Amino acid sequence: MKDLTPQKDSLDPIEIASRDEISGLQLDRMKWSLNHAYANVPHYKAAFDAADVHPDDLKDLSDLAKFPFTTKQDLRANYPFGMFAVPREQVRRVHASSGTTGQPTVVGYTEKDIDTWATVMARSLRASGTRPGDVVHVAYGYGLFTGGLGAHYGAEKLGCTVVPVSGGMTPRQVNLIEDFGATTIMVTPSYVLSILDEYRAQGRDPRESSLQVGIFGAEPWTNAMRTEIEEAFDMHAVDIYGLSEIIGPGVANECVETKDGLHIWEDHFYPEVINPETGEPVADGELGELVFTSLTKEAFPIIRYRTRDLTRLLPGTARSMRRMEKITGRSDDMIILRGVNVFPTQIEEALMATPGLAPHFQIELTREGRMDAMTVHVEGTPEAGPQLVKRIKETVGISTNVVVEPDGGVARSQGKAVRIIDNRG
Repeated sequence: MKDLTPQKDSLDPIEIASRDEISGLQLDRMKWSLNHAYANVPHYKAAFDAADVHPDDLKDLSDLAKFPFTTKQDLRANYPFGMFAVPREQVRRVHASSGTTGQPTVVGYTEKDIDTWATVMARSLRASGTRPGDVVHVAYGYGLFTGGLGAHYGAEKLGCTVVPVSGGMTPRQVNLIEDFGATTIMVTPSYVLSILDEYRAQGRDPRESSLQVGIFGAEPWTNAMRTEIEEAFDMHAVDIYGLSEIIGPGVANECVETKDGLHIWEDHFYPEVINPETGEPVADGELGELVFTSLTKEAFPIIRYRTRDLTRLLPGTARSMRRMEKITGRSDDMIILRGVNVFPTQIEEALMATPGLAPHFQIELTREGRMDAMTVHVEGTPEAGPQLVKRIKETVGISTNVVVEPDGGVARSQGKAVRIIDNRG
């Protein structure tokens, strides 16, 4: 793979500023954000007052722990525009979640917010190894989902040529990558595996493609899958993180030269990690639930938002800003099976370490009498099934059923992968 380490003089100065400079900027911006939310969003005024805390109580960054959390339920309760801090006429764009598990959550952006989003996305692409003039193939979905337009505006901001393909029609994806000479692809990690299958179905060698960088997000994925993708395409595979409630993709990104966790763009988003049971902050390096406070957002400020994503905060390496470890799972995606906590990424790691299996899988939960049971549907050679059963038992500590399906027997993703099918009733 080509060395794509960005030149230091191409970075934003804040990316390599001292920690004191970063902390000072964060404190100034946090004071503004708390006051902006309190003065303009009735929910925040009521929540702060109920907790007997005022924006003026923030004297130090650690004082943020005095303020109440914001949850997805709060956003749904204020549907559609109750969390906006500016008049609707100043909102230039609205995005929303799918609402498949309840009332959708709606977020808004002023013109300045959209520019901020494009800026952090451009920074993320540059950190990934993408350069001005590169051809960026965007296979994230366009529409109310933030992925496609977030990637699109960031690539344009960096000065790239954008191919706005969106998801689906996988044969066309491969044809356009080849015909247009894409050097960067932005897509979910599960869908790039479908694109890889299509390369092979067309008799093309993916290692001969023009792709040099893959930027993958919107769902957890493992380092084992990174290795699989990098070897298949002979390209760099880096992780991007974001969620619509914070801004969309571009909250944090891996640096291509280190690939050792995602640097958080801390000049715009202040991270905490808390104990998900008690809500108390934990020290950097300890595993817990990721919480974010926006520092510069105008239309939709967010204060101590509980993401439900599980990770840990680490010191900066390629950049001065702190890193977050790759997401290991979500507190609300955790499977509790006969008293054991199981995450889909653990099953993926076991699968990727088992020879003879393709990297496609789905977990089916059923109830047999009073006991919950888990079946892992995979593709590959039948004799690999018992090996996977044994590996899951050894590494995760639970007994599972494994069904080896024929090629194509596991549903393919054209967006976020559906990893868990719960048939327990």
